[in-house]
Amino acid sequence: MKKLEDKIALITGGTSGIGAATAKLFQREGATVIATGTGIASVTAAQAEMPGIAFIASDAADPAAGKALVEHVRATHGRLDVLFANAGTNKLAPIEAVDEATFDRLLGITLRGPFFLIQHALGLFPEGGSIILTSSTAALRGMATTSVYGAGKAALRALGTNLAVELAPRKIRVNTVTPGPIATPFGQKLGLTEEQIAGFGAMVGRVPLARMGDGDEVAEAALYFASSASGFTTGAELVVDGGLTIT
Repeated sequence: MKKLEDKIALITGGTSGIGAATAKLFQREGATVIATGTGIASVTAAQAEMPGIAFIASDAADPAAGKALVEHVRATHGRLDVLFANAGTNKLAPIEAVDEATFDRLLGITLRGPFFLIQHALGLFPEGGSIILTSSTAALRGMATTSVYGAGKAALRALGTNLAVELAPRKIRVNTVTPGPIATPFGQKLGLTEEQIAGFGAMVGRVPLARMGDGDEVAEAALYFASSASGFTTGAELVVDGGLTIT
């Protein structure tokens, strides 16, 4: 039997990178998958690449968009078994260069959006539901120019552990996947310079396993938390970073 047979799974930020790898894996494991992307163009491209997965354009920072997304799931499926709050973005900048709009946007996608999406979705979960959050090693290890992003991801980790306690009586598990350097098209999406992308590549030299990870490896961690294999696991964090944060 497939690990997610007959499950309904919602993945935010599912058009590329970790989200797309997870959407494909969940589908192979029997889930009905709904995935979101930021704009029509990315959603249209992902739909052509990944038939059978329902892609929806939705702003991950907007609580109203999250509510509409949940209502769509309610109307089309009536329940939700797995929510993978994975959407994310970053903007590398020293603290002096961060304006209020950038601050609000980063924390909107990283924390505010996921919080209210979970709030709206709670009524759709049966007993045994699984909520998975995507944090980052930026929440565990300091890195220049990522102050807002790292702070938001640290807050998201704290949200996960607190909700794990709060939602345990409802038999809803909440766990966190924390990726390190993963080979995804993030640099191009964020408009990073070649120098900035090279800086991330240089991080590999500090990784004990001496390579970058790939989206499929993070997807496998998400699958563990989504499936019954982790039925007695909540409030946990699985760090997928090749050992970066232990050095």
